[in-house]
Amino acid sequence: MESSRWGIIYCPKQGAGRSQKRWEHIQAMLDAQKIAYDFVQSEGPESVERLTRMLCQNGYETLIIMGGDSALNRALNGLLSLGDETRQRVAVGVIPNGRGNDFASFWGFTEDNDEQTINWLVQRRLRKVDVGSIRTEAGQERYFLNCVNVGLVANIMKLKYKTRRIFGLSALSYFASMFLLLFQRLETRMKLKINEEVIEKKLMTVCVGNARGYGQTPNAVPYNGTLDITVVSHPEMSQLLEGLWMLFTGKFLNHKNVRAYRAPSSVRFMDIKNATVSCDGMVLPDYTAPLRISLLPEHIDFIIPS
Repeated sequence: MESSRWGIIYCPKQGAGRSQKRWEHIQAMLDAQKIAYDFVQSEGPESVERLTRMLCQNGYETLIIMGGDSALNRALNGLLSLGDETRQRVAVGVIPNGRGNDFASFWGFTEDNDEQTINWLVQRRLRKVDVGSIRTEAGQERYFLNCVNVGLVANIMKLKYKTRRIFGLSALSYFASMFLLLFQRLETRMKLKINEEVIEKKLMTVCVGNARGYGQTPNAVPYNGTLDITVVSHPEMSQLLEGLWMLFTGKFLNHKNVRAYRAPSSVRFMDIKNATVSCDGMVLPDYTAPLRISLLPEHIDFIIPS
């Protein structure tokens, strides 16, 4: 395989007819710039890891994911399953095309400027970025670029996936999720250790972020060798609404029920009861405490804007 040839995994948005037309437009731009590439289309989210392994094993050194955060997560896990030699050889890039594009937007990649995205990818400016890992005592392990959520936020994601399968339309599934949330327990008794501090109390949600964590770890960057953690205790309803406003305005850490930490090595969850766990927006149904979340500094090459 010629080293300059791209391997592209195209992940269509579920239920979005415009996605195919956008991909055809991107193909035209790639052809106009005479970029050598091969592409495969994912049959669904679960196929992205398999397609990533297939492309990397066939010698591609530039892997481009046209998808969202969950597609990037699956590609990351497919790549890292092949060992260090492949990891060090392959550079990963993204064309944002998902319901959530948090990691792409951190670097300035957006869905509304494909020409700029292609130009940046062509220049192939590489930066080594940190990768997070969540591991159970039974040996299950999942890697992440954005964040791990334990508690209410992960539960919202689980409800969203369930309602989307029923209602299909994104807006309708969103409102259905918010309605079902009224009947959910908003707090769970957890026990976790951050640095040398042990926290054992009822908590609403905990976010461990390698990047911005969908606004919950706004100061986290995926190249400083540390994890940012926010621990949210259960506020009154008025404080909850205030917290949502602060989340959307970037002032989340100023809320009095939010405590922020930074850990240079790992975070341990000794007990989470029956709290839901998610990783880069994907629910991990079989993950229960004890859990260890750690960091692999400068672990993969990522294509960033010039």
